[in-house]
Amino acid sequence: MRTAWFDCSSGISGDMLIGALLDAGADFAGLQSGLRKLKLKGFRISAGNTKRHGFQAVKFDVDIPKAHHPLPLSRMEEAIGGSSLSGEIKEKGILILKSLFAAEAKAHGQKVKDVHLHELGSPDTIVDIIGSLICLHSLKIEKVFFSPINVGSGFIKTAHGKLPIPAPATSELLKGIPVYSSGVEFELATPTGAALAKGVSAGFGPMPLMKVDIIGRGAGERNLADTPNILRIFTGETAETANHEEIQVIEANIDDMNPQIYEYVMERFLGAGALDVYLTPVIMKKSRPGIILGVLSRPEDLPILSRIIFEETTTLGIRIRKADRVVLKRKIITKSTPYGRIRFKMSGMDGGETLSPEYEDCKAAARKTGIPLKKILDSLKKS
Repeated sequence: MRTAWFDCSSGISGDMLIGALLDAGADFAGLQSGLRKLKLKGFRISAGNTKRHGFQAVKFDVDIPKAHHPLPLSRMEEAIGGSSLSGEIKEKGILILKSLFAAEAKAHGQKVKDVHLHELGSPDTIVDIIGSLICLHSLKIEKVFFSPINVGSGFIKTAHGKLPIPAPATSELLKGIPVYSSGVEFELATPTGAALAKGVSAGFGPMPLMKVDIIGRGAGERNLADTPNILRIFTGETAETANHEEIQVIEANIDDMNPQIYEYVMERFLGAGALDVYLTPVIMKKSRPGIILGVLSRPEDLPILSRIIFEETTTLGIRIRKADRVVLKRKIITKSTPYGRIRFKMSGMDGGETLSPEYEDCKAAARKTGIPLKKILDSLKKS
């Protein structure tokens, strides 16, 4: 699967994203041709090589007349929807555009129809959004991933006055996305960049397992003091049979709990969405035998699973750390067997598939037929 991963350690903006895509091989003439299909006039685009801290990168620019009025949402939607671009690009572009207006409305307590985007109401907002989608299509990118986003720090001057970074609309758009600040006093993540990342991303985190063949760099607006102001894109092939994801590992050391409780606790964790639960016997201080209770969690399930540990066990504290995992894609199929209908888990990669019978189904079949469970499992594993 053709995949792209963006390194957002210097933030993200619409022009940086297009610059990176052009440097990775997206066709500039095709970008121009696609943008001409918009029902939008009075802009010109350009792109050229530049350097940021010694790194060569492509700087993409949109030139518009200085005297222009912010465009309302209806006019911006018309510019996209009334174009002859593909339906997929138009639909995705309008969704991303609407997310910008919704974020601005939420940040300022307004209705979407009453929002005026001021700086973002410029034609270059449409160009950045649609141009990014055209370039992704040009490179035949099927899945897009992003690193955690560096948002910058300090203040920015806007039509609403001096506002802290990240700006209110950017903050709304970045909800649910891993972000951080390296202390650079500059707006590294713009609202358009945040909207694009949220709108096209299949996930945020470390680089997925992939064979990289092309690296592109898009230049930001200015040179920063301590870091190259570039957005990097890594493109290549990923195996469709494996998923790369970030999880949380929760652990607690326990040496004073009735061991009968562990079965119930494990059932509660699994029922609340835990990916896995495990018990590891250890020797603790004063030579006491104890247990490390481990829980693998999706990031969004961390609060409830942490709460269960404190509710159901005697621990006074837990450890939490991030971990990456690569898991094979799997699906459940049902087959007719000499022991009845049994579900199997199918998984594999690179053309090889493995079928594993579901334990609970085999256990039920053993009770029903009187055939030893071991014999059923051995027989079905060979089938």
